[in-house]
Amino acid sequence: MPRGAQLPLLPAESEWRLVDERERGTAFISIASRSVLNSPAATGMSFWSVNPYIGCEFGCTYCYARDTHRYAVERESNRAETEGAVTPMANLASLPPWLAFERRILVKREAGAVLARALDPARLAGDTLTIGTATDPYQPAERRFRVTRGILEALTAYRGLSIAIITKSPLVLRDIDLLRRLAERGRLRVNLSLITLDARLARRLESRTPVPGARIRALERLHAAGIPTGLYIAPVLPGITDGLPALERLFAAARAAGASYVMGSSLRLGPAARARFLPHLEREFPRLAERYGRHYARAVAAPARYRTALAARIEALRARYGFAPDG
Repeated sequence: MPRGAQLPLLPAESEWRLVDERERGTAFISIASRSVLNSPAATGMSFWSVNPYIGCEFGCTYCYARDTHRYAVERESNRAETEGAVTPMANLASLPPWLAFERRILVKREAGAVLARALDPARLAGDTLTIGTATDPYQPAERRFRVTRGILEALTAYRGLSIAIITKSPLVLRDIDLLRRLAERGRLRVNLSLITLDARLARRLESRTPVPGARIRALERLHAAGIPTGLYIAPVLPGITDGLPALERLFAAARAAGASYVMGSSLRLGPAARARFLPHLEREFPRLAERYGRHYARAVAAPARYRTALAARIEALRARYGFAPDG
């Protein structure tokens, strides 16, 4: 889409409006969120979560969160059909879900203010509030929209919160002032996500993310600033990034940079993620394509035996490099 062109079917009276575009065709659509806090009951996770964006311009080929974008499109389409409302979702739905995730980014404007009004620390009951479970809160759009910063500013009003942030981006360093305040007022962990130190391999899997070295340097600077930081190796890709030497290099880099912990988990592929990753795998790693296709055609998670073996490998590396068990 040419820069400056308007998305069709986006009515002026809608709460949804086009606010930016990239030359490669990515459009950013501002939405007025009624709520931003997701409970464990709603997500099936063991923690509360907040996502400043729906979709992510990093567009990692393996990203499981493509399905969250699909769910948002389906929910809005169903609401519009029930209420007879005019909606831009017809335009969003014109792209396949795996592509809409990285080409139609929904920006939750005023998310910080919405969170400030809705957050009741007593409801969290000591659970962790995680920022960035279904999108990267520091994707490049954050430089302009500053939604994540607004969320952090809202959270600094409270004491005793347990907060975690997951990101691939050194842009998190911009907010060191707020991160320090949050660490002083409660419990904070910043998880730098990195699946390989091999820059060429990273480009084959996640071509628009910051280079591995930049992420390790960000981890080092966060540690130097006194902010508890760890390395999040996720997802581990069978036959691609799960080799012992490759994992060991990640653990060694984490130790050298001052990481407090290392976590890891195996690949998950929902329907939209499969539609993106499996064809990419066939092009880039054809020897693995048949095996992946056979397993993930009927399952979202890696085989139980594989997950058990991977967990044992990670635990052994934790012990070797002096990290506490279970991250």
